[in-house]
Amino acid sequence: MRVKRNFTIAIIGLGLALGSLSDASAANFKQTHPRRAEVNHRLAVENARIHRNVMEGKITPQEAAALHKEVHGVRTQERLDASLNNGHITKAEQRALNQNENAISKQIYQAAH
Repeated sequence: MRVKRNFTIAIIGLGLALGSLSDASAANFKQTHPRRAEVNHRLAVENARIHRNVMEGKITPQEAAALHKEVHGVRTQERLDASLNNGHITKAEQRALNQNENAISKQIYQAAH
């Protein structure tokens, strides 16, 4: 009886472990969804532009902090949108995020010139 119980517990544990592996691969797919990947790539580019402008002395660290905060806000919105839509963002959400990214890009340009 005890052996049967331990075997059952082991099978349940194995099932849970395999289930978590499939969840992990599904989460990876969602993070690399083309719309999310495009938005997040642009955010990474903007962060690099901010950093480069600070290193070149074109913007102050305080200006950089404010711009990074803007970028972080867009990233937070992207994650929220994805969490409400099974890990994806809609075309309308992508469009709105791109508009926000365009505004940040313009702010970076203005701060550096």
